[in-house]
Amino acid sequence: MDFQGNGGRETPRVRQPDPAERKGIVVNVKVYADIACPWCRLRAHQFRREVAAAHAGRRVELAHLPYQLDARAPEEPKPLMEEMAGMFGEDRASTMAAEMTRLGAAEGVEYRFDRALAANTLAAHRLLWLALREHGVGAQASLATALYDAQWRDGGNVADHAELAGLAEGVGLDGGRARRFLGSDEGVGEVREQAAAARRDGVASVPTFVSQNGGLRGHEEILDDLKRAFENTERSRPWTG
Repeated sequence: MDFQGNGGRETPRVRQPDPAERKGIVVNVKVYADIACPWCRLRAHQFRREVAAAHAGRRVELAHLPYQLDARAPEEPKPLMEEMAGMFGEDRASTMAAEMTRLGAAEGVEYRFDRALAANTLAAHRLLWLALREHGVGAQASLATALYDAQWRDGGNVADHAELAGLAEGVGLDGGRARRFLGSDEGVGEVREQAAAARRDGVASVPTFVSQNGGLRGHEEILDDLKRAFENTERSRPWTG
């Protein structure tokens, strides 16, 4: 125990945790998201930024779970703006794209709706499932970022198996394994069941975060949960002695 002088008396001095000790605290968060959702990309970016700023030195792991906004979307891609115009009308589609682009720019996240394609995201979700299962949360997070960038910045086709394998290889995963996996039925049933379970559990929009206790949370709510979790952990740990 450390002591400091206090009028001739020895008084216990509270020892503050160092960064290495804080890194021992791991909080696991999950998020239901779809690569086809522009808000999912922005919220994932904001989550990482806000956690890094507010909880430096802490380990917060964010695992992506599958959710498809349109599970019946064709694998053959179409220009997204054409699809949006058909759904909302040209004026509203243009307004929505401009607003999302503005919000992203404020965070340093580029959106190129003029390049974006509307495509089925099942294959992308399968690849995320594989990355998590075989390589862990960190590898999955890197792949998710690459997928979002391809979809929303680069005009990529996230339904194309060759392109997906290239993205996997670009973040350090085995491109050959990705190609073989995507060419098989592996993970199809599991991913579809996870997405179906999300709807059964009440997930009606994305992104939806899942706290450690299983509660469904919005973006601000999950950040509040993290703050309380770390505060409670600090109070419960014996930093004296």
